[in-house]
Amino acid sequence: MHLSTGARLGPYEIVAPLGAGGMGEVYRAKDTRLDRAVAIKVLSAHLAGNPELRQRLEREAKTVSSLNHPNICILHDIGHQDGIGHQDGVDYLVMEYLEGETLEARLAKGPLSLQQALPIAIQIADALAAAHRRSVVHRDLKPANIMLTKSGAKLLDFGLARIDKPIPLGDDTVTAGLTNPGAVLGTFQYMAPEQLAGKISDARTDLFAFGAVLYEMLTGRKAFEGHMRPLQPPVLERIVETCLHQDPDARWQSAHDVKLELTWIEQGAGAAAAVSKSRNWQRVVFAAGMLLLIAAVLFSLDRFRPGPQPVPAVRSSLLPPSGQFFQRGSFAVSSDGGRLAFVGVGADGKYTLWVRTFSSATAQQVNGTDGATLPF
Repeated sequence: MHLSTGARLGPYEIVAPLGAGGMGEVYRAKDTRLDRAVAIKVLSAHLAGNPELRQRLEREAKTVSSLNHPNICILHDIGHQDGIGHQDGVDYLVMEYLEGETLEARLAKGPLSLQQALPIAIQIADALAAAHRRSVVHRDLKPANIMLTKSGAKLLDFGLARIDKPIPLGDDTVTAGLTNPGAVLGTFQYMAPEQLAGKISDARTDLFAFGAVLYEMLTGRKAFEGHMRPLQPPVLERIVETCLHQDPDARWQSAHDVKLELTWIEQGAGAAAAVSKSRNWQRVVFAAGMLLLIAAVLFSLDRFRPGPQPVPAVRSSLLPPSGQFFQRGSFAVSSDGGRLAFVGVGADGKYTLWVRTFSSATAQQVNGTDGATLPF
């Protein structure tokens, strides 16, 4: 069914089409009562006469309305309009209108960096965890059903969701699965083996699709299309491989655990970047200070020497020894201007004293100086 601009569904006025899927079309519309933009999902004309599919639309509404989470699209309303399209009228859902682009559209431009992908993955894992706590299995997680907005990622379209047990919703109760047992529904590239076989799906089915989506975010390629590329850091590759295991028992058993793992990686990546930045800044400050010291030493030698003397060789490379970095401000020049003492800090955080001559490119560690902090 195609609704033209200006068509009315109850208090909602159609503005423009947004897209279409297997169950219906989605339009941008205006809520004339509250003067706000909304998204309306309408059951397709060739499906509207099917009582089972109309019931599925209603169940989707009840399912989504039970999920109150910042990363799940909000359902505002559900309705039916007679006299449009065909004799049975039109059934529709009214959802929040999201400005942004789908993850599918973003990935068409190329893969995401680790820093870009991790927040999105964490938000979607958190949304899945919230749905699974309500016994709702999405069963159609894919980039096209993830919207990227200024406020974060949003999980869309619970039209194929399965409910593992009844969910109380006021005077109503959503029961059983939204599709017949044995039905193969979903999107092939993201479907778990048990889903392809028409077996019962549970939370681990969504985690398989989540692993496929995460791999695609980081590589720009769909999982299982040829040789799978290794991911960095290795712990991230372990997360994806565990999600994509053929045996549900060998996968992660909850989206919440996956979220915790990804959060740990994000925090570690942020800390590593901060340390690297700090060390680079320390090197810049130290190098600038050393250049001033060298200039002062050369000026002193030139001013006080009695006559023309051979100019001592001075090397200006001031990199720390391998495996060490400088402790800012902890250095000293010998009275004859020929040697430099400084404190080096190893990767294990151990402080030791080092000495080098200005005519050499290497420094020597001074034995027995563990914990040294102020050379003189």
